[in-house]
Amino acid sequence: MHLLDNESTIARLRRADPPKGSSAAPMSSQISSNGRLPPPTMDHLDALEAQSIYIFREAFARLKKLALLWSLGKDSNVMIWLARKAFFGRVPFPALHVDTGKKFAEMYAFRDRYGKEWELDLKIEPCPLLETIDPTLPPAARSAARKTEGLKLALAKYGFDGLIAGIRRDEEATRAKERVFSPRGTEGGWDVRDQPPEFWDQFNASPPPGAHLRIHPILHWTEADIWAYTQRENIPIIPLYLAKDGKRYRSLGDQDITNPVASTASNIEEILIELDGTRVPERAGRALDHETEDAFERLRVAGYL
Repeated sequence: MHLLDNESTIARLRRADPPKGSSAAPMSSQISSNGRLPPPTMDHLDALEAQSIYIFREAFARLKKLALLWSLGKDSNVMIWLARKAFFGRVPFPALHVDTGKKFAEMYAFRDRYGKEWELDLKIEPCPLLETIDPTLPPAARSAARKTEGLKLALAKYGFDGLIAGIRRDEEATRAKERVFSPRGTEGGWDVRDQPPEFWDQFNASPPPGAHLRIHPILHWTEADIWAYTQRENIPIIPLYLAKDGKRYRSLGDQDITNPVASTASNIEEILIELDGTRVPERAGRALDHETEDAFERLRVAGYL
């Protein structure tokens, strides 16, 4: 089984041809009158799901002490769902929420409800005060860096050698450089210039003493994939993702550094249609992504999620 490429869902669908002997119409004839394609196919979602489950099981088999980073957003909720599928209805390692104390009230309500409903071993760890964070960082990056320091404290407390994180290559340019099994230094740092090759799904699963690996089971997914899978599986979502008064959130972070985008999408079907026609980046509402060019990479190198 090979890692799927990072083409967009829509691009793959546009080129897809029906199998020989199939009566299915060519993809070009399936484009609706408004020029849009149908949502990602079940076969495509099944392939994504199978690859992610394989990654989860590889990590569980090869690392001693795992945790799944649960940020409460759409991506990490899909990861919880995949983990439960991978391990027959239960998540056999802790779900770790590194809490800045600045999330939206709807996010905390979601955590409290589904942490219990999904029977998670939920560990909630606080972040240091803003005053302790590098003052040379721009304001939003400095606020986000609290999460990095909180994660370092959690690693020291629990001794995890593997952290499962819900990042995707299509989210942001720095994240596109990641590996599925990504080694971190003893201080949690990430050396973007020294990433191991991952040919034929051969992963480096041996972190140095005192260090850990970040495992990224949905690295090969896109934003449209996440929503199509959420729709298919009927995964609960936070209402902030749906439009209200002409705005909705595409990406959820801290309340003081996250803003909504213009939208009329009131359900997942409408979100998928909207994504097919937009050129606005997913993280357009994150203040961090509008600061100095190197701010995000500085955070990532230091161990940011």
